[in-house]
Amino acid sequence: RLHILDGLLIAFLNLDEVIRIVRREDEPKPVLMKRFKLSDEQAEEILNTRLRHLAKLEEMKIREEQKTLSAEREELEALLKSKAKLKKLIAAEIRADAEKYGDERRTKIIEREAAQAIDETTLIPNEPVTVVLSTGGWVRSAKGHDVEPGALSYKGGDAFKALARGRSLQSAVFIDSTGRTYTLPAHSLPSARGHGEPLSGRLDPPDGAKFAGVMIGEPEDLWLLASDAGYGFTARLKDLISDRRAGKTVLSVPENAQVLAPAPVPSPDSLVAVVSSEGKLLAFPVGEVPEMPRGKGNKLYDIPGKKARARTELMTAAAVVPPNASLVLWSGETERVIEWRDLQAYIGERAQRGTVLKRGWPRNVDRMEARLPAQDGNKGDKAEKNDKGDKGDKGD
Repeated sequence: RLHILDGLLIAFLNLDEVIRIVRREDEPKPVLMKRFKLSDEQAEEILNTRLRHLAKLEEMKIREEQKTLSAEREELEALLKSKAKLKKLIAAEIRADAEKYGDERRTKIIEREAAQAIDETTLIPNEPVTVVLSTGGWVRSAKGHDVEPGALSYKGGDAFKALARGRSLQSAVFIDSTGRTYTLPAHSLPSARGHGEPLSGRLDPPDGAKFAGVMIGEPEDLWLLASDAGYGFTARLKDLISDRRAGKTVLSVPENAQVLAPAPVPSPDSLVAVVSSEGKLLAFPVGEVPEMPRGKGNKLYDIPGKKARARTELMTAAAVVPPNASLVLWSGETERVIEWRDLQAYIGERAQRGTVLKRGWPRNVDRMEARLPAQDGNKGDKAEKNDKGDKGDKGD
């Protein structure tokens, strides 16, 4: 407005010439701008003012408005240059508004804690579950620990591979044939009422990799990881967890070797039991197995070099048996049980050859588990929480 007033004052002081230009020139605007050094806005304001109004302009009124606006401009500029003055002005305006509008219906300003996102796990019941994995890499979760995997239905050409028992709020950790581990929340897995869903839809394993086993439990729980080449180690579950779809490498697998289903370590005084494709069983203290977050591990079972290279002898299964538990061996659907007292006959040192299973027992054992005596009607609830593959998927 001050800028416009400057232009109007120039027009008033040169009123006769301005009127002449407006009346005679076809394009008076550029002529006014050039003659009186006006801006586009100033010239536009003069031309938009009727000639009779231009004649009525009074110098005193223009100068009075200029004086008022100049004072206001100086006040505003001073405010903008001083944070203290701005705060003082804002406080004064708020107090004035409070006096004017501060009746009983006014909005109350209340300070509350910042809102936080709800953790969905707080809404999920922490109940026992059994995670079941098939040879085709399909997974599902059933409520409770009394699940019989053989009683479940499978897609055509698919079969039971492994299971792990835990709780719904724990993480399920899967291991594939390359030794990579992957993690999914147990509560997010599909129900066992159907066939489940393929893990490949939620995880990104390498091309050609197959899932070999599943683990579930507390972060500090120990698990035995091994390959059919006879090597293995124990690791804490927390070291196996990965938040990446592509997982992470944990078990270094020798060339052409296969990953065995992991086995939980129930107690430090347990025995590791391993069996070979020649039907030889070896048991030794779990304390002889190194604990490490990743790697190839140490030799658990001695396979001669020539047989190892030709893969004519393999370590086909492993389990960890706590005191007074029994060892269950499967060959396909055939089940055999070795009681704790009888297992002592197979005890040796880590990396030995083992003892041939007694006559009449199957030589091609493809999975093993530890089983505690029935306690309070809940048979095997503290037994090894893992089973491994169907016949024909030896060592996967």
